[in-house]
Amino acid sequence: MNVRKDEYISLTDIAKVKNPDNPRFVIQNWMRTIDTISFIGLWEILNNDQFNRVEFDAVKLEVGHNYFTMTPKKWIEKFNAIGITSKSGKYGSGMFAHKDIAFEFASWISSEFKLYLITAFQRLKKQESHSIKWTVKRELSKLNYHIHTNAIKSYIIPHVNKRYIKMTYANEADLFLS
Repeated sequence: MNVRKDEYISLTDIAKVKNPDNPRFVIQNWMRTIDTISFIGLWEILNNDQFNRVEFDAVKLEVGHNYFTMTPKKWIEKFNAIGITSKSGKYGSGMFAHKDIAFEFASWISSEFKLYLITAFQRLKKQESHSIKWTVKRELSKLNYHIHTNAIKSYIIPHVNKRYIKMTYANEADLFLS
């Protein structure tokens, strides 16, 4: 388990956007869906060595039926889950979830948030792609540096006036990199 406590976000605060008086009902409705149970179950399998997979497999058969209900408290106790936690007290109380789960919940609550996540992901992938292209060119240049310099020194520079050697060398190096 490599989950840190500072990676948790309040589901209660997110749910208040839709139901300020009873945010717990929003969370419970979210936890009734097969997509939610599949998602948070998979998250637990990947991040929680103590997750009760046998019990989870049995409950997966009930999800989607009208009689199926799930609450955060039931989820935590039944499956030894760590992705969703509950805090009680006067300050800072409510349901909290790991940011991966909280983002999924916020996406379920708000189409705008979901679209924002998709757009941000695509923007980051595009930036990463440009960065990788630049890095690949740079690494290729570093690897080929000795080959380039030796070729210029051996075949081009000996035939150039000593006065123009530096300029010729720089121009030839630029041609190799373009």
